[in-house]
Amino acid sequence: MKAVRGDAYKLMHDGALALSHVEENGVRIDVEQLDRTIEKVGRRIDVLSDRLRQSEEWREWKQMFGGKASLGSRPQLAKVLKGMGHSLDEETRTKREKTSKVVLERLDVPFVRDYLEVEKLKKLHGTYLLGVRREVVAELLHPFFNLHTVVTYRSSSDRPNFQNIPIRDKLIGRLIRRCFVPRPGHVLVEVDFKQLEVSISACYHRDPRMIEYLETGYDFHRATAAELYMLDELDVNDEVRYCAKNRFVFPEFYGSYFAQCALSLWEAIDQMKLMANGRSLKDHLAERGIVELGVARSKWDRDGQGNTGWIDTDGGTFVDHVRDVEQRFWGERFKVYARWKKDWWEQYLKRGWFDLLTGFREEGVYKRNDVINHPVQGAAFHVLLLCLIETVRWLSQSKMRSMVVGQIHDSMLCDVHRDELVEFLAKVRELATEKPRRMWEWIVVPLAVDVAVAEENWFEKRKVS
Repeated sequence: MKAVRGDAYKLMHDGALALSHVEENGVRIDVEQLDRTIEKVGRRIDVLSDRLRQSEEWREWKQMFGGKASLGSRPQLAKVLKGMGHSLDEETRTKREKTSKVVLERLDVPFVRDYLEVEKLKKLHGTYLLGVRREVVAELLHPFFNLHTVVTYRSSSDRPNFQNIPIRDKLIGRLIRRCFVPRPGHVLVEVDFKQLEVSISACYHRDPRMIEYLETGYDFHRATAAELYMLDELDVNDEVRYCAKNRFVFPEFYGSYFAQCALSLWEAIDQMKLMANGRSLKDHLAERGIVELGVARSKWDRDGQGNTGWIDTDGGTFVDHVRDVEQRFWGERFKVYARWKKDWWEQYLKRGWFDLLTGFREEGVYKRNDVINHPVQGAAFHVLLLCLIETVRWLSQSKMRSMVVGQIHDSMLCDVHRDELVEFLAKVRELATEKPRRMWEWIVVPLAVDVAVAEENWFEKRKVS
């Protein structure tokens, strides 16, 4: 870790002190709820495991592998499924059938559905539920937050990893996050920066189109979703927008390319049952002439703008369509951003190092995507860290009963006394959106936060204005 400015060192120094207070505060755990959940999930694992071992697939499995048969072996699973006539249409580089979650989910097989659920529940049971239970002391969990372990200058967490508590899977998120509760007379408040990394990336590349979108609040995720799935923007629902944002826009920003994005977007239609006007998006796309995913064939050929120049895609396929969207994305919408990525990479190749806007330096051997992504991820986290430092300082100086109890890269979790809630919400918005811009003149776009309040537990939260 190398600070090249005095304010950078001070940020880490003050951040370490503030996070020590967060660790000391701890977040309250409903231990009875946690123990009930551990027992409930354990029973469900046992029931599903028994069902797997009574299935025709397991009998075939034992005949094929004998005493070496193991439900935990994905290569064995692939051979069993193939032997029973199930098609696994993707392969790894070693030519073994790929048994990733995405591929297995395509198979409409009860055994496979139970198998995937068991794996998910075992992860929940062992890593999350028992992981939290082991660390609870007197109803409080005190995770560690580190500032010295991540090369991107972001934070990390351990014992347990508070930054890895699930939320995207609604079932898993509900089971674990319901165990995180406020102290008596308090509520949990989550302060979450909106599109923070996108905003900080704009402070590097200064693309006028991106800055315009951020200043006006234009929803380019929704516009991109409409373009990708050939919809009117009014027909783009939250699920379709989510897919465009997380399976195209952010992957493109972070160095992915159209072929990977197209596959992910196509699979999302079935995985998430994406609809528009009451019917599947695949039916909608078929009406517009796209009935299959298609493939991209050629050699790797970087064009210098972060795009991969595959020279052959089958016309009329989804891959071909997404390729056109990508070309407009970088060639028309964000061409200044595209040029910055090229120039930033070439500058690194000459120097062997690059600086973060917050005053830190990374030097050494890095891949191209790392050189482009690290300065954005690091500086974005530092905005959150500054907000956390100022919040902890204000709460201490004001002798308030509220406290910060956790942080996750671009959000922080607070345990706020009900009598202090209104004052806290007003102050934390100022510290999150105004204080960083006063301190760092390089922040040339507005900052915004979403704030959610949880009366009962961390899962059942509601946004507040």
